[in-house]
Amino acid sequence: MRILNADQMREADRATIHDVGIPSIVLMENAGRQVVSAMESLFDDLAERSVAVIAGRGNNGGDGFVVARTLHQRGIETSVFLVGRVAEVEGDARINLDVLGRLGVTVVEVADEGAWELHFSEIGEHDLLVDALFGTGLRGPLTGLHGTVVADLNGSGIPIVSIDLPSGLSADTPDLLGDCVDASVTVTLGAPKLPLVLPPAEEKAGEVVIADIGIPLGVIEQLDGPRTELITKERLRPLIPPRSPDSHKGDFGRVLIVAGSAGKTGAAALAAQGALRSGAGLVTIACPRSCQPVVAALGLEYMTEPLEETPSGTVHFAAAEVVLGLEADVVAVGPGLGRGEGVVTFVRELLEKGETSLVLDADGLNAFGDDPSALVGREGRDVIVTPHPGEMARLMGCSVEDVQANRLGMAVDLARRHRLYVVLKGYRTLIATPTGTVFVNPTGSPGMATGGTGDVLTGMLAAWLAQLLDAEAACRVAVYLHGSAGELADADTGEVSMTAGDLAEHIGDAVLELTARRRVVNRQPEG
Repeated sequence: MRILNADQMREADRATIHDVGIPSIVLMENAGRQVVSAMESLFDDLAERSVAVIAGRGNNGGDGFVVARTLHQRGIETSVFLVGRVAEVEGDARINLDVLGRLGVTVVEVADEGAWELHFSEIGEHDLLVDALFGTGLRGPLTGLHGTVVADLNGSGIPIVSIDLPSGLSADTPDLLGDCVDASVTVTLGAPKLPLVLPPAEEKAGEVVIADIGIPLGVIEQLDGPRTELITKERLRPLIPPRSPDSHKGDFGRVLIVAGSAGKTGAAALAAQGALRSGAGLVTIACPRSCQPVVAALGLEYMTEPLEETPSGTVHFAAAEVVLGLEADVVAVGPGLGRGEGVVTFVRELLEKGETSLVLDADGLNAFGDDPSALVGREGRDVIVTPHPGEMARLMGCSVEDVQANRLGMAVDLARRHRLYVVLKGYRTLIATPTGTVFVNPTGSPGMATGGTGDVLTGMLAAWLAQLLDAEAACRVAVYLHGSAGELADADTGEVSMTAGDLAEHIGDAVLELTARRRVVNRQPEG
């Protein structure tokens, strides 16, 4: 599902009205009614509540006027407080404001701070507030009367439903411009916007409902400008069809995981579990020779391959030729591999000479920390990298704070300049492609902040790439399922006690939930 900025939303409205021919007042009517529909779904006692709509002079206010009319016609006590003068309301918003007057809905004009101070006590007598002050057109922080209004609404303690965006947020950035409405629910119109899906602004949105107001999907898909998408079940589900009854292990890819070193064998086993639980047909772990017995003992379902090693128990650079000769559809490199000059040479050899699709994580990425320019993909060979913020900072030559302040921009920059698929891990994991498209993952749990969960993701990425043969699709599926498995593990064990192994154990449940398929047990009739 595409995420739009302010200019894109404006163009979507224009194209729908002028090119498709749906009148603007119809879009406004649809918006207001969809907001009421969301309110009815989320507030069981809506019919018993009294509602105050706090409206601005523009189209967002017009949406609010439709909300007020619809609630009034359903017998719900509703008042409207217009922040501005009636004479300043124009166009479709004015038409809907005039209708309210003819229906006898109370409309209070709040033209200045004195009027707001006079009438705010009346607003406080309501059970639910609708924020219809500003939509996607806001460019700067709220000041003056609008700043006072937002501060007082937040301080009222009354639940707030925002239309399109909490007033005070900008559709162009997830950053906070200043004070904004702290909404309980945001009903966003047509498509999600950046501040509703990325921190820190998303914390102000409450529960987000995406409302279809009649803008055709084709209009949204054809918009120019940045392409940012929210990963959804509906888009992923077709990528995982049921397997044919005559399937065999060779149909689902050979994954080679190059991982582990002395004291870090668990990382290799977790990556293998991620690959196996994600459906890879065959999984092999290549690890330093002294680690092989330990790695083999940690799992029954994968194979192992011993590699020449250094005295410290890390892989020797000469083992690169062996790895390049092993049969695999995807090679994942890095979990627990350790550091050192030999490891750096080994990893760079695999990148430079290999032809197989590659997933680089952890120490596989650290091998390029002192020379990020060497980490480059090439035509005909997909390379996926999975940095956490610290690893991303080393690759970009900046601080972790710089990365966290501009996660989206950093991911796009690395992906485009280095021709990579970048999976920037963390809250709301981002996937950036070499073309500049970005996907935002909505799944995950705080319990995933524990050692080994990234190793599981590495194996999952390799497995889905081996099956789908499409790096973009593999990243979307693996990242979504990784977060979903974390949520399911959290539900079972709690976020404090959850381990990477718990997450791996729930990958199958996550797949079943995504595909909406459940195991059918054939039972013989009793008697």
